[in-house]
Formats: sequence, structure tokens, C-alpha cells
Amino acid sequence: MEEYVQAAVAKGLTGIIFLEHLESGISYFESTWLSEAEFDLYFAEGLRLRQKYAGQITVGLGVEVGYNPHKVAAIADFLARHVWDRVGLSCHFLETSGDHLNLVSRRQSNWGPLGELGMDKVVAIYFQRLRQAVEELPGTVVCHLDAVLRHHPDIRFTAENRQLALAVLNAMAERGLALEVNTSGFPHRGEPYPDSFFRDEAVRRGIQLVPGSDAHQPRDVGRYFERLATWP
Repeated sequence: MEEYVQAAVAKGLTGIIFLEHLESGISYFESTWLSEAEFDLYFAEGLRLRQKYAGQITVGLGVEVGYNPHKVAAIADFLARHVWDRVGLSCHFLETSGDHLNLVSRRQSNWGPLGELGMDKVVAIYFQRLRQAVEELPGTVVCHLDAVLRHHPDIRFTAENRQLALAVLNAMAERGLALEVNTSGFPHRGEPYPDSFFRDEAVRRGIQLVPGSDAHQPRDVGRYFERLATWP
């Protein structure tokens, strides 16, 4: 964590908010999220860094919650145990035959079978679950709104699916949630997540836009933030 803070300081950022991943009830071949015990270590280190770098940069401790409709109570219970600077809502996994497939993975072993299930159906489920997450969990921001199946070569959103996404924005506006503008989209598709259509619709609804670099390496902290100032 300290290397990320140092990278943020070196880039002249005034603040950094960590969003470690939380999942519950997911059966997947690897764990890309923290356990409850690891979250305790996360807070201990984060608070140490907050004190150490006070006066140079503010250090926020947040979480990105992967929505699972079967584990809402367990997720809400865990969130209530800590004080978070930001609670991001997302949906990363879809259950298939007892196991889960990653909806935002670059692995063909994920997006291939998901595409075979029916791309429009999978996208619809994704947006429906994001809306449920907004309605059922104490979030503050929705992460990478349109990143579902982002690595599938034939990804597209139907008019019906766009309406489902707009329903997510409506629920966010009603509850005062912000929308993350995730700059990890620049190297992948030339613009952030979500695209300009959804960003414009968010602004029209009075939804606050907040930048996020989705950094999984220190060098990616604040990546492409300079483009956001002039981005359409």
C-alpha cells in the first residue's frame, strides 16, 4: 500500500482512496478479493500510512463491493463493522452451474461461456444486479458502470439494456450515489468507463462524477487523469 501512496505523492495528487475488493459467496478458481482477516490488516496499514503521510496527502480507506443477490445480509453486516471513506458498488460474478464466471475478465474462459449464455441476457442481468446493489447496499459510488463483458470481441448494448443502465442511474440519483469515471478504459477502448452516453446521462440527473484509476500497480495510480480535464 505504501508504494501506491508514494506514487500518488510523486504525481502531485492531494488524496488517494484505496478500494480493496469484497466478495461473498463466490466460487472461483482464484481469490481476487480480501478475506475478513486481511481487511483487518488493510485497515491497520492504511491508518499507519494516513498518519505517516499526513500533511503530504490524504489517505482514504474504502471498499469495492461485488454484489451477490444471495449474500446481501452478509455483505451489509460486514460493511457495518468498519468506517469506510468510500463504498464502491460493482458486480463481478455470475453463477453458472454452481460456480461463478467473471463478468469483467479478459480470460476467454470467462467471457466465452458468458457469451454462449446469451450476451444480451448476461448484460441485462448485470445492469439489473447493479440496480439491486444500489437499492439494497449502503454504497456511495458505482464503479465501472458499463464494463460488463468488456473483453468480449462482440460486446454491444441493446436499446433495452441501455434502458436498464439508465434505471441504475435513476436509482443512484434518488439515493445520492456518485458515478466513478474509471480511466482504465483509456488503454482498452480509448475512453473511460462508462462511455460518454452514460456520463452525459449521469450529469443530466445531477449525479456527481468521481475519477478512479483502478490501479493494480503503483505506476497506474492516477493514470490518464490529465485527460479527464478536457475529455468530452
